[in-house]
Amino acid sequence: MEVRLEKAREYDAQSIFESQVNAFLPLLNVYKDYSTNPANETIGSTITRINNPSGGLFKIVMDSTLVGAIGVSCKKETQFWISPMFILPKYQGQGIAQKAITQIEKSFPQAVSWELATIAEEKRNCYLYEKMGFTKTGLIKKINDGMTLVYFKKLL
Repeated sequence: MEVRLEKAREYDAQSIFESQVNAFLPLLNVYKDYSTNPANETIGSTITRINNPSGGLFKIVMDSTLVGAIGVSCKKETQFWISPMFILPKYQGQGIAQKAITQIEKSFPQAVSWELATIAEEKRNCYLYEKMGFTKTGLIKKINDGMTLVYFKKLL
């Protein structure tokens, strides 16, 4: 299984957007987080991420199949933010996200820190990020009665 990142282009927007909705819709149905869930965004958000000059949106490709995406933006010169990152449900649990994080870190060698937020109640996500060297910052944001975002940071 070869996993690689490819910088997304505007012509990729529709397929990435559809994949994003597919990946995040189960979470939207569980947590009802209509203001934060990427399944509730428009294709315009995908295009904006693709054209972000301080990062971009990268397709996660396994062999020749689009299996997810990872968005990156530069907060400050050496501080980067990951959002969104997703793997299509049928490809989850295969180590693809770990490979994508490792590759995105190598793609931005100037980074001294990486940050992201995830749903605290999604223990598999939290475990993944901790396994990849991220630590909780202590910042949490309650979205609704059933969902809290927890923030992570990794220093390189």
